[in-house]
Amino acid sequence: MEALGKTPQDYMRMALRLARQGEGWVSPNPMVGCVVVKDNRVIAEGFHEKYGGFHAERNALLRCQEDTKGAELYVNLEPCCHYGKTPPCTEIILEKKIKKVYVGCLDSNPKVAGKGIQFLREHGVQVETGILEEECRKLNEVFFHYMEQKLPFAAMKYAMTLDGKIACETGDSRWVTGEEARNYVQSLRNRYRGIMAGIGTVQADNPLLNCRMEGGRDPVRIICDARLRIPCDSQIVETAGRIETIIAWNRQAAEAFRRASAPAAQGDGGRRPFAPADIPGQVKSLPEKVGYLKEKGVVLWEIPLKAGGEAPKLDVRHLMERLGVHGIDSILLEGGGTLNASMLREGLIQRVYAFVAPKLVAGANAKSPVEGVGISQMKDAVELRDVEVSAMGRDVCISGRIGKEAPCLPEL
Repeated sequence: MEALGKTPQDYMRMALRLARQGEGWVSPNPMVGCVVVKDNRVIAEGFHEKYGGFHAERNALLRCQEDTKGAELYVNLEPCCHYGKTPPCTEIILEKKIKKVYVGCLDSNPKVAGKGIQFLREHGVQVETGILEEECRKLNEVFFHYMEQKLPFAAMKYAMTLDGKIACETGDSRWVTGEEARNYVQSLRNRYRGIMAGIGTVQADNPLLNCRMEGGRDPVRIICDARLRIPCDSQIVETAGRIETIIAWNRQAAEAFRRASAPAAQGDGGRRPFAPADIPGQVKSLPEKVGYLKEKGVVLWEIPLKAGGEAPKLDVRHLMERLGVHGIDSILLEGGGTLNASMLREGLIQRVYAFVAPKLVAGANAKSPVEGVGISQMKDAVELRDVEVSAMGRDVCISGRIGKEAPCLPEL
């Protein structure tokens, strides 16, 4: 294999390109790539290909067809030094007599966190750290957040017109953006472990919320539905047997909603929470609806309500904490304005992807991406940092990290 570069930075860029090939498949592990160099030639390369499989260093070294004694190894994340699903990478680095290891950034996992580098140095291996450290940390921003905060990394995604509307006043929203932007969204669905939406989005659009990218992986679907209003004939319910689906609800809110809706169940034949339109030919009680959803493969999580407010709202921080314990390290938030505002107010969003289409629809009552009660002064606005602007056909994507961990938004 011929080398593409001559400097440690060049080889580390190769490792980063390799690492990205594991995107969508290694969660909740980090994306890691490895390049082995001897006599200024690349003699092996590898990456972490799937969760539970060998790490990048072991993949590269086991596949190497040349003598690795005295070689240098480049890896974007500190080699592990503990037994998990696979043996420690530091072990094979010693076995293969690697002379020097170049590391992009340290591992935040407390089982590693500098111990891998210390172990190698104690056994005579030279180690140099901080090679393209900023780029290496950015690649694995999800992993670092999850390890350090014990919460999923959440990215809020929305598409809006040039006048800030995500739908017309009628509710029509197909399509705000063009094909190129929509294709990019599919890559985001592959990248993030879960996708979250509110019941309003499900009722309005009846989405599938899957990944339609060739070779992609469907995210875990998380639906916030305090009153358990999800139609039983929705695409979400109908496909729950093959795509992991979690509905976050609250029993007390669902019971209260059913009691309040009881007169309508005898009346005008409109869309009701337990009407025949939900389960053809039958009016179901709450326990029966719960049982029906479980039979279809839906996982139901009872989540406490957030105190205050007129309409019942789930405690999204509690939900995110539970998702973190469940091993879901990242969320693509494709909610409506209310859910977006709740997540933002709680300081639970780390990144924003805003797709802007060169269209104007007007309408004072047309929905906007973030609703609720806004801030009172511009100086308190939630700002993005590390902003990137990309053209996607006729549309533009503006992405960046949230500048404040706990934005000062009023209660809804």
